[in-house]
Amino acid sequence: MHEFLVATVAFVVLVGIMVIVHEFGHFAVAKLCGVRVEAFSFGFGPRLFGFKYGETDYKICLLPLGGYVKMTGENFSEVSEAATGTANVAPPDDPGAFTSHPRWQRILIGLAGPASNFLLAFVLMAFYYGWINEVPAVQVASTTVEWVTPGSAAALAGFQPGDVITHFDDANMPDWEKIYERSKLNASQSVPVTVQRGSNALNLTLKVPSSARNDDFDLGDSGLQPQYLAGPISVQEVAQGTPAEQAGLRAGDAIESVDGHSFHSVSTLLAYMQAGQGNPISLTVLRKGAAVQMVAHPAKLDANGWKLGFAPVMPPQRDNPLPLGQAVTKATNFCADNSFLIVEVLHRIFTHKVAVTQLAGPVGIARMAGDAAEMKGWLPKFGLAGEISLNLGILNLMPFPILDGGLIVLLIIESVLRREISINVKERIYQAAFVVLVAFFAFIIFNDVTKLPIFSHLKP
Repeated sequence: MHEFLVATVAFVVLVGIMVIVHEFGHFAVAKLCGVRVEAFSFGFGPRLFGFKYGETDYKICLLPLGGYVKMTGENFSEVSEAATGTANVAPPDDPGAFTSHPRWQRILIGLAGPASNFLLAFVLMAFYYGWINEVPAVQVASTTVEWVTPGSAAALAGFQPGDVITHFDDANMPDWEKIYERSKLNASQSVPVTVQRGSNALNLTLKVPSSARNDDFDLGDSGLQPQYLAGPISVQEVAQGTPAEQAGLRAGDAIESVDGHSFHSVSTLLAYMQAGQGNPISLTVLRKGAAVQMVAHPAKLDANGWKLGFAPVMPPQRDNPLPLGQAVTKATNFCADNSFLIVEVLHRIFTHKVAVTQLAGPVGIARMAGDAAEMKGWLPKFGLAGEISLNLGILNLMPFPILDGGLIVLLIIESVLRREISINVKERIYQAAFVVLVAFFAFIIFNDVTKLPIFSHLKP
């Protein structure tokens, strides 16, 4: 019951904010263009309370699931009735009606909703990176190399696990952030590096990969896996039916070594499994003070490579706000990366490379919102809000009637034809689209419900 209540409240708050921001975009641009906005509603159903200012009724309704904006003349049946004089509504030549305005203004009004969602995602993440930006509270002070990817630039340069970098390019006693910065500045170039290996200081030369020019560059691209944390990898949760569960891994376990290597972070373990291409790995696990040996067989659980299927315990965090420029860059990269990912998923669905059942509907989003609300730290909350806002913006731009993208496509077609499409034709298109959308929505909800834990236990 507790999880249900948390998920419900989180869903209502999260989706409510996303939709209100979306509708406010339409509202603001409509007002700027001189379109009469009859109502701006938070929620649906019967009106609870509100006030009227100018021509607009600002109201709170019974069902707090988003909201809507009502513009004069945007409803096709309303326009048709006005033209025939069968309803007490504004005539079709009303200067305040939506349909009386130039098509370019109507296109801007249609674009304003999705644009507001993109802007909201950017502002949320810029705020997170600029005022919060959680990082591990306890980090290894030295620049110790935890592992080196075989065949990588670092391996060819002679790096070995346990090396401590004392000089990188022209930086003496650098930290990992400085090494990252110097790598970015030396893409495709060779840089001098000094490492401390035991009692010996060795001079190496690292050829920085060309990918250092990219915004998503990671030191792992060069084959260096930094040791940021101390202690073993702690297991918080093990997913059912995964290699981790089959190997005997349990929540509360601590992975002390992998094939004899002492790894301290999941990123290094993932890099090790990618290099092994699915080969079995031997784990030494500390369980209630006793060492347990087990063998795991990594599998490709998703498109991101070989995995075991467990969630690690997140290390204690501290706030490390970034300068404004870096925060803006990180927020921009977040929005760009997630937008491209959403588009790629949609493309894979339409090309039958990904099943539609992988989509999440209201129930799935509610579960994710509830999980994010109960997780420690602010990143899960800001990250999920940003992702959902981007999803809402991109999905509304799809060229499907009823959605903003469908309206924009119809307006572009009319601009090319240089005439209005018949109201009756538009009504038929929207009626058919409505039926398809309702059926699809029902399928997504059914799919969401079948993924609930109560049903998953009934599956063989």
